[in-house]
Order: sequence, then C-alpha cells, then structure tokens
Amino acid sequence: MLPRHVQRLGRDWIAHWNGSQMLTLNSRVSSCMRWAGQYPWASFPLPVPVDFSANWRLPPFFGPWRQFQNSNWQLDNFTPSSCFHLPNRSMKSEGEEPLTKKRRLSGQHDASTPEEETNFLNQKEALCLSVAQNEEKHSSKKGTIKRHWEYFCQHSRTMKIFENKETDQSNTESEAKFDFTVMSYNILSQNLLEDNSHLYKHCRKRLLIWTYRFPNILQEIKQLDADVLCLQEVQEDHYRTEIKSSLESLGYHCEYKMRTGRKPDGCAICFKTSKFSLISSNPVEFFRHDIPLLDRDNVGLVLLLQPRFDSKTNAPICIANTHLLYNPRRGDIKLTQLAMLLAEIASVAPQKDGTFCPIIICGDFNSVPGSPLYRFVKEGKLNYEGLAIGKVSGQEQFPRGQRILSIPIWPKKLGISQNCVYEIKQQRKEENAGEKLEAAKLDNTQEIVIASEKLSSKLQHHFKLSSVYSHYFSETGIPEVTTCHSRSAVTVDYIFYSAANDDTAAQPGAEDSFHGGLKLLGRLALLTEQDLWTVNGLPNENNSSDHLPLLAEFRLIE
Repeated sequence: MLPRHVQRLGRDWIAHWNGSQMLTLNSRVSSCMRWAGQYPWASFPLPVPVDFSANWRLPPFFGPWRQFQNSNWQLDNFTPSSCFHLPNRSMKSEGEEPLTKKRRLSGQHDASTPEEETNFLNQKEALCLSVAQNEEKHSSKKGTIKRHWEYFCQHSRTMKIFENKETDQSNTESEAKFDFTVMSYNILSQNLLEDNSHLYKHCRKRLLIWTYRFPNILQEIKQLDADVLCLQEVQEDHYRTEIKSSLESLGYHCEYKMRTGRKPDGCAICFKTSKFSLISSNPVEFFRHDIPLLDRDNVGLVLLLQPRFDSKTNAPICIANTHLLYNPRRGDIKLTQLAMLLAEIASVAPQKDGTFCPIIICGDFNSVPGSPLYRFVKEGKLNYEGLAIGKVSGQEQFPRGQRILSIPIWPKKLGISQNCVYEIKQQRKEENAGEKLEAAKLDNTQEIVIASEKLSSKLQHHFKLSSVYSHYFSETGIPEVTTCHSRSAVTVDYIFYSAANDDTAAQPGAEDSFHGGLKLLGRLALLTEQDLWTVNGLPNENNSSDHLPLLAEFRLIE
C-alpha cells in the first residue's frame, strides 16, 4: 500500500495506477533514477547522481518535507534492488500522444487483458534489464585508462598483450631465443597513503581503502601477465597475508626486502618459475648507523636469475629493484643510495670471461628525466663539482636545497669507490697512493689536495644502460607521466637495461654495452597528464595506485 502523500501526488503525474504506472523492483534507486532526457521511460527529471547515498536530495514534487517525513517514506525503506518508475510525460515524436490520452480519446477502458498486461510487464522487465546491463557496462568503463602496446621489431608485432600468450617454445626458432616481460610498479603502500592523505583529495574515500585497492592491483598484474615483477611500496603485513600468496598462486616466486626504519614497506621482485630459476638474492640496505649521511631507511634488491631455456653460454640475467629517497633537497643521499645499488650489481653480475651479464634496473628513482641523477644512470658518468644539492633529482623547478655537493659525496669508510664498486682492498690502495706521493716529493701539498678533490668529483659506473621509455611523445613533445596525484604529475619510475648491439630502440652510446645483452621488443605506452585527469587522476576506480605500471618485453641476445 502506497503512503497517502504518494497517492495524492496529483493527477498530472499519475492518472491511473495500471501496468504502465507502477512501482517496480527491478534495479537500484541509485542506478535507475536519472534525468528523463537520459531514459525515455522516466516521466520527470530526477537529478540523482550515481552515488545515491552521498548525494541524494528530495525531488521537488513530493511537497512539504514535514509531510514527507511523517509518512515514513525514507531511504531506509528502499531495498537494495528497488527503483521508482513513472510514465513518460513527453511524447516520443512530434504529433504523437501519450498512451493514456490515446485511450481516453478512443473510448478505451484502462483495463487490459491478462495477456496484454503480461506482455507489457515482460517488456518493462526487459527494458529495465537492458538499462541495468548498459549501466553496468558504462560503469565498468568509467575510469578505465586505455594504453596501447608499442613494438620495436617485426616478431613482436604479432603479440597481443591482453590476449593469452603463446607459451609453447618447442619450435626451432624459439629454442634459440628467449623472450620475457618485465614490469616495474609502485603499488602505493596503504600506510604511506594514509600518512599523505593531502595528495589524494581528488579521490573518493572508498577508493582509498585497501580492501578496494588490492583486488584492482592484483587484476592489473594478472592482466599484464609479466614474467618478472619489480614492485615498490609493498607493505610488509599485506605482503605477508595477501600479496605473496596471491602471486604464488599465479606461478610467481617472490623475494622481498623490507625497509629498515619505521615505514613498514619495501621492495619485492617476483618471477615466474616457469621462466626463471633463482641463483642468488641480494638485499641492499641504504641505512648505515656509522655514517650520518646515510640515515634514511630506503632499500634495494638484486636478483640473479637463470633463464629456463637451452643456451650455449647459459648466461644469467641480473634484475635490480629499488625505491630511492623522495626528499628533493637531499640529492647527496640519492646519489649515494644509487652508488650502493650499482656497487651491489657490479658484484653480482660479472661472468667468468670478465664481462657483465645482461642487467635490468627497475624502480622509483624519485628523479625526473634529464636530471643529473638520471643522466648519471644513462651516461655512466657525472661531474658533480659545483652542483647544488637540490638540483640532483630535478623534482623542483625552483629547488630549495642550494647547498653545493661536497667532494667526495660519501666518506671512504662506506667502502665504495667513485666508480661505484666495492673497494675490497681500500686500505692497501690508500697506502700505495701514499707511498707514490712520498716518492714524488711534491712540495705543494695544497695543490695535491685540490687535484685529488677534482678527480673525486667525477662519478662513474661500468654499465651502459638504456631507458625503455623515451619520456616524451614524439608526435607532440608532451611529457610522459608515470605518477599523478593532487600535487604533481611527472615521470619518476624507470626500467633501464643493458642493450644488445643490434637493439634499434637503444639510446646512442649504449649499443656497445656488453657482449650479448637485451633487445627491446616492445613496451606498454605511457600517458600524458591530461589523459590521466580525464579519469580523475590516480588512484581512480580501476587504477588503485598513484603510479602507472611500466611494462617491457625483452629478448635475450647471446
């Protein structure tokens, strides 16, 4: 029985209560009450958005609020599947009359036969079902980011990233080649999200809950189906209770290194056991209690993996993952952390013939393209003399850290040289250098010190690396973006790799890197800041991190 005030809504709205004017229970209020212009079967405008519970307002036709309130016709009275429909007052086309008026003019009674009423109800149910399906289809697309696959060789153009991959490598061609994919993804630690809530003011609160976010993140990982995952901001308790077991069920073996301080997150490298076997796992802690410069708790992780395929050289692959310090004003710490990671790679990657095995370095470097730190990774050298500490990462247009980097940046007791390798016999080298200076009998001690300082201001590393991404769209020159929140939208995430001689995608200077190496077959394209704000930035309904996953396909060249 309808409440009294609904019965008195007026003959203009409900002339008769029959098959075409009914209270139906086919779908939610929040999804069915829309503007009449959107659905022709709604007879009046109902400006009710999708988020009914948060934005619902009383339509004006209900009359005084007190009368409405006294009738107990409240939101709680709606079941989760209820919907209120009224007949369409507007004509479908010019000159066409509403159904009730046609019946009155033709002398027909409102009563209809049971068969006609049944058919009409079936049509109504089909209409509501069709609308519900359309809304479900529309809502599934809402917030969806469209990214395409970019290819760099003819073979890879036949691969479709979102379809099932061909896993059979029994033919002669695939036996001689080993193709694999690598993902780098900062999944946004829940603890860091809550500590920095000001960065996510553009997001609805329900989208920021871990129980909502994790299924989305896992779905992304499933869909992209990478052979190696390099994850950052992996919260320890979530890793222990959910993430590790979920990834293991997908065929991954997981290695994890938690940060050394109070922040309960860390880095993980996960690889498919069908593609690789683990040779060694080497965690890197950037905190050193005896060195004041290294008072931050960031970490890295370096794995040596053995590909599972027939090979003459049987060369392994070195995979490194890190998350460098964020602070834009502490470029000295960033460079030192990077040097420590490179030193660990240099100790893990050498082969018997003295060359390095193929290397991939993933992570959130908290540095933008073109910055001194970025150039150091790619070019293998950096003269930091006179470089302001706040300009190292390029994160700030007007850096606040104006102090000049000290020479050398880190103390000798760290045990890492300016070539970013471990100094195993550091003390002996120093003694030999002292003997040479004494034998030379140079009188001007001050000039000697200055000369040594100038030499030590040049950092170097032995890896000639290329970036998977070019960081700008070639057609427009617009920057690519890997992270987007309320404060900024920039590139800070990277996949660097040691390029093979015939890798056409490699940047200049990297083609003579190693014997063998990696050939970049393709990459999952990034987006612009404008693209991301069309889906309300990051995180959004379907992408539950403030970073985009980076994905590349490589071929191992022997």
